[in-house]
Amino acid sequence: MKLDVIKLDSGKAGSIELADEIFGLEPRGDILQRVVRWQRAKAQQGTHSVLGKSDVSYSTKKIYRQKGTGGARHGSRKAPTFRHGGVYKGPTPRSHAFDLPKKVRALGLRHALSAKATAGELVIVEDLNLADAKTSAVAKAVKENGWKRVLVIDGAEVNEGFARAARNLEGVDILPSIGANVYDILKRDTLVITKAGVEALEARLK
Repeated sequence: MKLDVIKLDSGKAGSIELADEIFGLEPRGDILQRVVRWQRAKAQQGTHSVLGKSDVSYSTKKIYRQKGTGGARHGSRKAPTFRHGGVYKGPTPRSHAFDLPKKVRALGLRHALSAKATAGELVIVEDLNLADAKTSAVAKAVKENGWKRVLVIDGAEVNEGFARAARNLEGVDILPSIGANVYDILKRDTLVITKAGVEALEARLK
């Protein structure tokens, strides 16, 4: 597929041929859902914890004699049936991560890129060079291009001047090509990729 290339100041900079096997697929929601779920599960901290019967602080002495009280038989006040007792089978710290085949992860990234291209939310820019690498210059470029929540993907190395100028702007995120992932792509309204980023992604996913 062919797409126009623009400059940051909205000027035209020719066109580029994008690989159909990466940017021209029919997006599949089931694959995207699997990859996003894998990403979010891996990112989950899993620090949830409660005190069990062996963790709560209380005497280990038998609370009353076994027989003759007319009540139920109990040995410990730390049992879950009592107030301030331990929690039965409560959550413990653990990892929520699970395995997902590399081929499925790569396929998910292709479908995410294709989804943005199909929806008309993919923009290719020549580069991220600014004459004046200031936050105001980036904000002006973003406003003129009509971008709101935007993810910018550069080549192997992120343009330092642009990254420094954009880091204080709400709704503008920048990643190197190796950091491109399904969740961040789908989360933003617009995906902006530099020509260097396109080359790096095509080399990574072909």
